[in-house]
Amino acid sequence: MQLNTNIIGVDRVRKQLEALSDLQIREASAKALNDAAFQLRRDMQAHMRSTFDRVTPWIERSPKVIMATADKLEVSILPTYRSDAGTTGGKVGVDPQQVLQAQEYGGRRADKGSEVRLRRAGILPTGYQTAIPSTPFPGSDDGRGNLRGPFVRQLLSYLQTFNNLGDSGNMGKAALKRMHERGGKSNRFVGPVRGRRYIVTYGGMRGGARQTQKGEFDQRMANLPAGIWAVQGTGGVDVRPVLLFVRQGNYRPLLRLQSLRNEAERAEYLGRRFRYHVRTAFEKGGQ
Repeated sequence: MQLNTNIIGVDRVRKQLEALSDLQIREASAKALNDAAFQLRRDMQAHMRSTFDRVTPWIERSPKVIMATADKLEVSILPTYRSDAGTTGGKVGVDPQQVLQAQEYGGRRADKGSEVRLRRAGILPTGYQTAIPSTPFPGSDDGRGNLRGPFVRQLLSYLQTFNNLGDSGNMGKAALKRMHERGGKSNRFVGPVRGRRYIVTYGGMRGGARQTQKGEFDQRMANLPAGIWAVQGTGGVDVRPVLLFVRQGNYRPLLRLQSLRNEAERAEYLGRRFRYHVRTAFEKGGQ
């Protein structure tokens, strides 16, 4: 969003303005716009903290200020990681603006990068997205309702979803063996109790039971809801959901970020900061 508002209270510093050059006035205007933009950013972050349940630091830090200058009296605040907008950082490939759009205007959430890979690999059905179960798989979540990055990478690698040309992210035979025997590279204990496999189930969507590597139908998994499950323990007795496949839902509008820009207090704050910077420039010029 951009701050487009008239500066109020200019008459209070009319005497000081007459003594300043055009460049000094433009510099004061740019500083005032930037002050107002950073204040708006703080209000946006506070609004997200009060609206979301355990907002992630990535989302909270996503509003970036594209600062005004004396040559360009325009300031923008947008949730983005894009370097072409003059910002850096964030999760490459996932634009926070897409994540927040459904929360502010309603509608469907954009696919996550992991969902795109799972769908391209033929694992995630069309029209479905993923959801973390109410009781997350141990070690999988970050405590804020999201999967941890390293865990997602391991899961996608196990399921052989890195199919781009030159991409070597998929687990090889040795890594798969370590996973099956000890649950991963970092675990030293070897045995069926610690070993882990990930399986994909589709409930009634694709004929019920999944097929094993031998081509047989595994009736033990026929009644599991569609999703990705972890199988652990001797004989695979410990079966827990990791990700569930759910139909794409529609979000109801939750945020009101755009309305924050139009509050009357915003214009008053901008005018106050403009007068401050004009007086400061005037005092410096008189020294």
